Amino acid sequence: MIHHLRVANLGVLEEGSIDPGPGFSVITGETGAGKTMLLGALRLLIGEKPKTSAVGPFRDEAVAEGLFSGVDGEIGVTRVVPREARSRAYIDGTLAASAVLEQKIGGLLEIVGQHDRLLLQRSQTVLGLVDDMLDGPGRETRDRYTDAWNRYRSAIEDQRRLGGDRPALERELDLLRYQANEIAAAGLVAGDDARFESMAARLRNAEALRENLAAATDELERLVESSGEVLFRARKLAVLDPEMAESMTAAEGLDAVAHDLLRDLHAVADSEFEDPAALEIVEQRLTALGELKRKYGRTLDDVLEFGDDASHRASDLEQLIEKASTIDGLLQRSEGELARIGAELSTVRRQVAREIEQDARIHLGALGLPAASVAITVENIEPSSSGIDKLEILFASDERLMSGRIQDVASGGELSRLMLALRLATRAEGARTMVFDEIDAGVGGATALALGRKLADLARSCQVLCVTHLPQVAAHAEDHFVIERDGPCASVRRVDGEDRLTELSRMLAGLPESDHGREAAAELLEDAQSR
Repeated sequence: MIHHLRVANLGVLEEGSIDPGPGFSVITGETGAGKTMLLGALRLLIGEKPKTSAVGPFRDEAVAEGLFSGVDGEIGVTRVVPREARSRAYIDGTLAASAVLEQKIGGLLEIVGQHDRLLLQRSQTVLGLVDDMLDGPGRETRDRYTDAWNRYRSAIEDQRRLGGDRPALERELDLLRYQANEIAAAGLVAGDDARFESMAARLRNAEALRENLAAATDELERLVESSGEVLFRARKLAVLDPEMAESMTAAEGLDAVAHDLLRDLHAVADSEFEDPAALEIVEQRLTALGELKRKYGRTLDDVLEFGDDASHRASDLEQLIEKASTIDGLLQRSEGELARIGAELSTVRRQVAREIEQDARIHLGALGLPAASVAITVENIEPSSSGIDKLEILFASDERLMSGRIQDVASGGELSRLMLALRLATRAEGARTMVFDEIDAGVGGATALALGRKLADLARSCQVLCVTHLPQVAAHAEDHFVIERDGPCASVRRVDGEDRLTELSRMLAGLPESDHGREAAAELLEDAQSR
């Protein structure tokens, strides 16, 4: 549900906001006032690609902000569209990709506009309408088909990788095994390179280490004797002069450090520096490590990673080669399973399509097309990830006429009503908001009243927002917003009471202050609200 929508510098709309209620809200205004800018902002907030040409003249970027409520509570979304840079999106103040907007917000509302004329010509769009209406068993069948498709594609990929050249795969497997075994046989672990270098440096410099250790030990022994005498005198001074207490503390530290260092050097002196056998072993390890780095990576970590990858690839290849003798049978079984479950799914879709057709005809009758014919054809095609079906909508404004593709036989007004009827018949249960962008094009008179009633009926189960030029539709709304243009800029405001009568009068007769127009508007409003 939309709680708040704010727009800044989008087209002619310098600044505007609406707070639609949970029922039926309409947006009206003169032609060219910028009514669709608010819905353009909604399209930005659900992740659609922005058009920099829509950035208004009032500043360098357009901004759309919305507050929505979903299953997880309220969500604040902002989309910023600079004139000469990439757009930015924020969810609850955190930067987000536009794809995330589609995931988070796209499921909370559905926008139905004139562009749906093209969408309804696409098989995938019609397929989506039908699949949205599948019940639990139907969705289970679709999921089983998806699993079967994945197994089929996996078998195809295995067959492609085998490619009829098993000897080449076996040669590759031998190489991978050799590489993995060579690295594993070295018995290396992370950090061995640094450890071996340190050991080699110590063993190579044994004589110099021993000479310097002996000299340092002699000097430290003399320092220990001196530090003891210094400490003795410092303690005397502290007794004679309390201000010398810090000096005594420093002397104690000096004496302690000297003793600790001497103890460490004595411990090192007990170590063996000269060990030709150990040096030879370390040198061999470093040589082997250097050879592995030359083959498999710049660092020991690179070498170990290469070994792990080679081991995993070898394991995968072993399994693939084991399948070689059975891959043809596996592929045949996968094809059979896919065809069987695809046929089940096709049957379910045909049943759902018949239900949608029936409901759509009922809605079309209420919208002034009582004899209209609508059919969803389901034609079997080559299997794909979505099934074995190609779906198409056929329409006739009168059942005595030959049905045809909607782009060929439906007028603008008929198409608008068909679009609404299909949306009403296939409305997903999870949809919280439905937004109609001038779907009433080509509609008037009694049909316009029926259209308003249908939208109001729909608003009993979900929030409905509609941009309209028809007073018969606007009169049925619970919340009415008007966009008004003054020169190069437009603004939006809510209208109630007398202001709403004035707007409806303008829509009816183009004379907002006409007494007759206001009387007609009041009658229209009273009739709509009494239903």
